[in-house]
Amino acid sequence: MEHILHLTKDNIQQVVDASMEQMVVLTFWAQQHAESVQMQSLLEQLATQQAGRFILAKVNCETESEIAQYFQIQSLPTTLLLDKGRPVDGFAGVQSADDVNALLDKHLPAVWEASFNDIKAKLAEGNLSAAELADVSNLLKQVHVDSGERADVTLVMADVYIMQGALEQAKALLSNIGLADQDSYYQNLMAKLALAEEAADTPQIRQLQTDYDQTQSHATAILLGKALHGAQRNDEALAVLFAILQKDLSAENGDVKQAFMEILTALGQGDALANQYRRKLYTLLY
Repeated sequence: MEHILHLTKDNIQQVVDASMEQMVVLTFWAQQHAESVQMQSLLEQLATQQAGRFILAKVNCETESEIAQYFQIQSLPTTLLLDKGRPVDGFAGVQSADDVNALLDKHLPAVWEASFNDIKAKLAEGNLSAAELADVSNLLKQVHVDSGERADVTLVMADVYIMQGALEQAKALLSNIGLADQDSYYQNLMAKLALAEEAADTPQIRQLQTDYDQTQSHATAILLGKALHGAQRNDEALAVLFAILQKDLSAENGDVKQAFMEILTALGQGDALANQYRRKLYTLLY
């Protein structure tokens, strides 16, 4: 069902049925009543901004007087919240957007919860491409903030990071989960993370690490940094290269700095780890 519609005798039963699953906001108005038109416009804006959170059903009292009588509307504008077929709250007169949102928040899940449920449904479908996973990851970052970094959102975010191979980010998120929230899903993610980390610890990386530990060769450090980056172990990759840059910005004729910058560029502007190391580099440059 559309999230904004005109309520009539023809569709009223359909709307009442819809209220069994989703909150319906009824706004009663008339063209000749300026305040009711103003209230209707505000509710349309909120319904558009929060698309899918509730259904806005507009009742034109000039053409649908029987519906207005049924709901015993005494004045315009009047707004009612319909839940499971019956009015549960409402107000008469014009209200501000903040007041309307406060009323909606009393009866509806938080705005971020709808996005979170959509994300979980998409993940449940499986077989997401790398681009789709990246989109989900970006959406989750905002949901994570909006939810106050709730544990259930954090766990899903860690799961997506593991799917993307961003094991350091997943590990950091999971380390912040308290004992009370370390449920079976958490245990499953810890097991997935351990397996992924084991798979990322390739013989090539182990050999390069050994060679670098023995020789401290800048050329070997570059190869190690790139191999670690390829295994999504970016924190380790940047740490190896930055330790050299702290001592010599032009190490290996500038090749160390170039490899370092290539990894930062690959991580992107919005990546927290990349931003952290960009700031560190700026302190060396300036």
